[in-house]
Amino acid sequence: MPPNPHDSPALRKARGAFFTPELVARYVTEWAIRSATDRVLEPSCGEAAFLVEAGRRLDGLGAPKGLPGLLHGAELHDYSAATAQALLRRQGHDVRIAVGDFLRCEPEAAYDAVIGNPPYVRYQHFSGESRAVAQRAALRAGVALTNLASSWAAFTVHSALHVREGGRLGLVLPAEMLSVNYAAPVREFLMQGFRRVRLVLFTERVFPGVMEDVVLLMAEGRGQGPTDHCELLQTRNGETLSALVDGDIRRWSPAGDERWSGALLDAAGQSAYAAAVASSEFLPLAEWGDTTLGMVTGNNKYFTLRGDDVRRLGLEEADVVRLSPPGSRHLRQLSLTASGLEALDRGGSATWLFRPEGRPSRAAIKYIAAGEKTGVETAYKCRVRSPWWRVPYLRPADLLLTYMNADTARLCTNAAGVHHLNSVHGLYLAGEHRRLGRDLLSLASLNSVSLLGAELVGRSYGGGVLKIEPREADRWPMPSPALVDERRGALCGVRRRVRDLLSAGRVFDAAEVVDGALWDQPAHDLAAIRESRALLHDRRVARSRSK
Repeated sequence: MPPNPHDSPALRKARGAFFTPELVARYVTEWAIRSATDRVLEPSCGEAAFLVEAGRRLDGLGAPKGLPGLLHGAELHDYSAATAQALLRRQGHDVRIAVGDFLRCEPEAAYDAVIGNPPYVRYQHFSGESRAVAQRAALRAGVALTNLASSWAAFTVHSALHVREGGRLGLVLPAEMLSVNYAAPVREFLMQGFRRVRLVLFTERVFPGVMEDVVLLMAEGRGQGPTDHCELLQTRNGETLSALVDGDIRRWSPAGDERWSGALLDAAGQSAYAAAVASSEFLPLAEWGDTTLGMVTGNNKYFTLRGDDVRRLGLEEADVVRLSPPGSRHLRQLSLTASGLEALDRGGSATWLFRPEGRPSRAAIKYIAAGEKTGVETAYKCRVRSPWWRVPYLRPADLLLTYMNADTARLCTNAAGVHHLNSVHGLYLAGEHRRLGRDLLSLASLNSVSLLGAELVGRSYGGGVLKIEPREADRWPMPSPALVDERRGALCGVRRRVRDLLSAGRVFDAAEVVDGALWDQPAHDLAAIRESRALLHDRRVARSRSK
C-alpha cells in the first residue's frame, strides 16, 4: 500500500501512535499466546506490529490455516487499519479490525491474550470529550482517573476488561506507570485483578527518537487475583529480551498504595532502603513542616526585577520585596545568605519582586501603566486577580526546596529571608523544629538514604529530570529531629567540608561526608543504598543522553 499523504510522524505523535519495535512485539506475543486456539486482540493496533507476530506465533503452534476468528484489532485511524488488514491478508491470515475509538466500545471478556502498545498522549493534550470517554471507560472497572491521567491509563484498564477469565494482558507502557500519582488506581486494579503481574524493565531507551522510557506489563490469570507481589525482570534493550529466563525473576512486594519506583532497585537495595526508612531515625519531611508551591506572578519578565531596574525605575521600598531569583541554580548550597543574595544582584539576577503592598508610589503607577501598554494584565493569572499587579502574598519560607533537578533534590536554608516563586517550593518548619531545622536540616538532608528517597518519591521525566511536587516532598524521608539533634556536633564539624564539596559540584561525595557525621557505625547498609541511588540517577542521565 502506498504511503498516505494525510499521515505523518507529527500526526502519529499527536494521536499517541508510537509503533513498536519488532523484537519487543515478538517477546510480548510469545509470552501471551500459548495455544493454537488462543483468541487475540490488539487494541489501538496501528499497523499491526503485535497482530503480525501473533499470526506467526499461532502458525507455529499449529493453528488452522488462515487463523479464522482468532485475530482481532481495533484502530482509530482509517489508513493504519487498512494497512494492517492488507498486510495480514497478504500473509494469508483472516483478521477483523474494527475502525473507531476503542474506548467507546463495550468491553467483551472474550480474548485469551490482549496485547499491544496503547497510545501515549500526555494529559496536557488529552482533554475534552476524549478525556471524558477515557474516564468513563476506566470507571467500568471501578477505576477513577484524574484529569492528570495520560491516555495509556484508561487504555490499560479497558484492555484488561477484554481479557477472559484466566487470560493474559501484555502491554508496552510508559515507565511513568511506576511512579506517577494518577496511576495508583491502575496499579491497584492490576494487582487485584490478576493472579500474576510481571514487569520487564529496560536500562536503555527502546523506541528510537522517543525520550519516554517504557516497561513491559505482562499480567496473567485475569479474575484470579489478587497478588501481593510483582515479578521483575530487567534487561538492556529490545535486542537483549530473548536472553531473559525465569531464573532472572525477582519478587517485589509494594507496600499499600506506594509507587512502584522501588521495582527498579535490586533486592539488596530494596531491603536496605526499607529497613532505613522504617527505623526511628527517619521520618517523612512532613514531620518537619509544610511544603508549599511558590508565588505565581503570571509574567516573571515583568514582575521580577534586578537591583539596577529598581533604581532606574525609581521604585520605592514599599513597591518591591526581596526575592530568590527565578530558577534554582543558586540554591545548590546549604543556605542562601544576605551576602549571597547581594552577589546574585550584582551579577544581574532578578532579586526583587514588583509587589506594591499599599498604594503604589508614582514610579510604581508609571510602571503599572507601562505594563498595561504591553498587555501584561491580560495574562490569565493577572486577569483573575484584583488589582492585577499585586501578586498574591506568601511569607518567606524557612527553607527552599529545588523541585526540578538534574542531580538530586536540595534543601537550602533561607537565611536571607527572601520570598520565592513557583520555580522552587518553600518549607515552613513546625515551631518546635524551626531552630534546629533552619540550622541543620539542609545539611542533614544530604545523606545517602534521603538522596535515594528523592529518586523514589519524585518522578523521572524524559531528558533525565527529577521532579518533586509538594505532596511528594511530604513523603521524602529525612533524618528525624531526634537524630539531627543528637548528631549536632558532628554535623557542625563537617559543615565547611560539605560546603566546599557542594561548591565543587560534588554532591554525592558530600553525601558520604554527611553519612559519616550522622553515624559513627552505620546502622544501615549504606553501600547498597548508595549503589541504588547511583543506579536510579545514572538511569535518568543515560536516558537524557541516549540518541
